[in-house]
Amino acid sequence: MTALATTAGLTEDPIGTSPDRRIAWRSLLSRAGFVVPALVILLALLWALFPALFTSQSPTETVAPALQAPTAEHWFGTDATGRDLYARVVYGASNSILGALVAVLVGLLVGTAIGVTGGAVGGAVDEVLMRVVDVLLAIPGLLLSLSVVILLGFGTASAAVAVGVTSIAVFARLARSRVVSVRVTDYVEAAYGSGGTFFGVLWRHVLPNSLTPVIALAALQFGSAILQISTLGFLGYGAPPPTPEWGLLIAEGRNYVATAWWLTVLPGVVVVLVVLATNRLSQALRGGDAA
Repeated sequence: MTALATTAGLTEDPIGTSPDRRIAWRSLLSRAGFVVPALVILLALLWALFPALFTSQSPTETVAPALQAPTAEHWFGTDATGRDLYARVVYGASNSILGALVAVLVGLLVGTAIGVTGGAVGGAVDEVLMRVVDVLLAIPGLLLSLSVVILLGFGTASAAVAVGVTSIAVFARLARSRVVSVRVTDYVEAAYGSGGTFFGVLWRHVLPNSLTPVIALAALQFGSAILQISTLGFLGYGAPPPTPEWGLLIAEGRNYVATAWWLTVLPGVVVVLVVLATNRLSQALRGGDAA
C-alpha cells in the first residue's frame, strides 16, 4: 500500500496544483512588467487584425501635401507622396505582425517536433536530427533567410517562412534538452513502471513539463521575427511597394532623414516598442520579472 502511494505521488504532475497555478497567474497579471508589454502587443495585434478601427485614412492614397510634419490631423505626418504615415504604420502591422506570427509558428512547430523526437527516441535518430540542426546553426540567420526568400520568391509570406526556418534550430535544441532532462526523472520512470506506454507517458508527463521554456522562447522569438522581417522589408525582399510594411516604411524615409525625420523615426520607434514589449513579456513568462 505504501509503495502504491509512493508511485502515485511520483506520477502526479510536478508543475503544481490548480490553486497554485491560479495564484501564479494572479501574481503574473499584477506585475507591470507583464501587463504593460501585454497591452503594447495587444494593440499591435489589433492594428494587424482591425486596422480600420484605428484610422480612417487610406494607407496608399494621397491625402495631404507631401512631407508634412506631424499634426493633429496626421499624427505621424505624411510621406514623400502625401500618404498618411500613421495609416501606413497601422496597416503595415498586418504584414509585419502576422508575418512574425507565421514565422514563430513555423519555427515552434517544426523545431519542437524535431527536438521532442530526438530527445524522446534518442540513439541514431537523435544523432541524425541534431546534425541537421547543427548545419542550420552554422549558417548565419540573415544569409539563410535570404536564401529561402530567393528560392520561394519575394513577398511577406516568403519572408515569414524564411525567418521561421532560421529559428527551427533554436527551438529544436531547447525542446530536446528539456525532454532529455525530464524523461529521466523519477515520476516519468514511475509512470513507465505503472504500465504507461511510450506515447502516453510522453503526452501526459514529458511534454507538459518540457514545453514551458519553449513557449517563453516563442515570445522572445516573436520580437526577433519582427526585426528580421523588417530587415528583409528594408532590403526590398518583403512586401512590394506601395503595400505598407514596417521595414519598407523605414527604407522609404531614409533619404529624407535630414528634412523629414518622422518618416524613419516614428516607424522605427513603433518597431522598437513592440520588440521590447515581446522581450519583456518573455522574461515575465520565464519568471524573471522581479517587479
